[in-house]
Amino acid sequence: MTIHSLPFIAFFSAVFLLYYAPFRFRNKALYQNLLLLVASYLFYGLVNWKMIPLLVVVTAVFYALGIAIADSPSRRANILAALGACIGIALLLYFKYLNFFVTSFVGLFHLFGLRVNIHTLNIIMPLGLSFWTFKLMSYCFEVRDKTVASVRGIVPFAVYAAFFPVMTAGPIDRPNKFIPQLHSERKFDYELAVDGARQMVWGMFKKLVIADRFTSAIDAAWDASSQMAGINLLIAAFLFSVQLYADFSGYSDMAIGVGKLLGLKSAKNFNYPFFARNIAEFRRNWHISLTSWLTDYVFMPLHGRFRKRGKPGVMLVIGINFLLIGLWHGANWTFVVLGLYYGILYIPLIASGSFGRISKHRVNRIGLPPLKDALQMLFTFTLVTFAMLLFRSDNISHWLEYLRALVFNFFPLSFSPARLEGETWALVSIALLFLEWFSFRYKMEYALCLATKFNRVCRYVVYVLICVLVSAYLFGADTQEFVYQQF
Repeated sequence: MTIHSLPFIAFFSAVFLLYYAPFRFRNKALYQNLLLLVASYLFYGLVNWKMIPLLVVVTAVFYALGIAIADSPSRRANILAALGACIGIALLLYFKYLNFFVTSFVGLFHLFGLRVNIHTLNIIMPLGLSFWTFKLMSYCFEVRDKTVASVRGIVPFAVYAAFFPVMTAGPIDRPNKFIPQLHSERKFDYELAVDGARQMVWGMFKKLVIADRFTSAIDAAWDASSQMAGINLLIAAFLFSVQLYADFSGYSDMAIGVGKLLGLKSAKNFNYPFFARNIAEFRRNWHISLTSWLTDYVFMPLHGRFRKRGKPGVMLVIGINFLLIGLWHGANWTFVVLGLYYGILYIPLIASGSFGRISKHRVNRIGLPPLKDALQMLFTFTLVTFAMLLFRSDNISHWLEYLRALVFNFFPLSFSPARLEGETWALVSIALLFLEWFSFRYKMEYALCLATKFNRVCRYVVYVLICVLVSAYLFGADTQEFVYQQF
């Protein structure tokens, strides 16, 4: 069951009705939290029920750690917080990276002519592991830093750890923002619920009507890159960047929208990243919850240690930070190279002193970005697209083969059904980006908010049209899994 499926809509409808049911309880907040906890474990169990005991045990351990950290003097609290970080890292190393290390060492031995009989283990990675381990680790850090009080009830803490809309693909909610919302009864807020429903529908539109429809054109290019013309491969590469954005930001919109319908606000995860004018702007606005997590708990502590080394120290810290971002995505050398690639792109910014500098976006007379800004956006988007090639490739060889075909097979230009399909979806991508630009310009949280500027008739025409398109693909077409669900 996925958040963009009919079973989920039925499941959530039942949860929603029970959540706001006019039952009289002495502690309505506890009832709502218990309902959310049962719903979250049921949602998780429908994917793989064997992993529920692990989630329960890990949640209990971090709950106890939080209390111990809060009740301990400073030095002991630091040790306990470090223990929490070690437990989270150990979970990631075992479930996500152990087989990667085994196969890498075996391959290294083979390079030197040594034969070793080491086999990989049959390890099943828990759903959303990278997301809920980061949430639990940040809880330990924030209790230690006293930015959030330790939770003295296991139920709200377990809801924070396993909240079902964000569990499989984020965003990574911080405890100081999310947990306090669980301490009081959530009453139905009409305006928040309407906003949540609108954001959920927009997320489904991006996922079902945009991202999933690109799949055939992109797969055709990747599956036969050596036989396709470079222009087809270039179009497919740009399409994949838009597809990944529509897929992942679409999930975030759905998850945040579901939370709003339940009276809970989750962290913003995307802020129109394709309008970034350099790579630093892009990373600040792409997967915001992960970037901010690593900035607070990796970059800032390391930066304090290496500050005296000047710009080379900053470059080293940035390199470490992005190497971790790459590894966070998965146990594959493509993700290692992905992290290093982003780190290298930061070097000119750090060397020129423009790293960390934030400037306002400008618009021309017709409401579009001026030529200089537009060219910077296009250049940044191109750099990001080559990073996304690493994300899409199965291995380094696959990535190099794709690049070789893109460069050396570019001419002569050819016209083919694959290219026609790619060009069609490229036009759809451009239309989406234009729509998002005006949403960005008017500081809308998501693009469908633009409809609120229309009169009532136009507004509801837009809503009905979006709902019809979403329903057509929801009922009548095969849907794809979320890309980030694997993490």
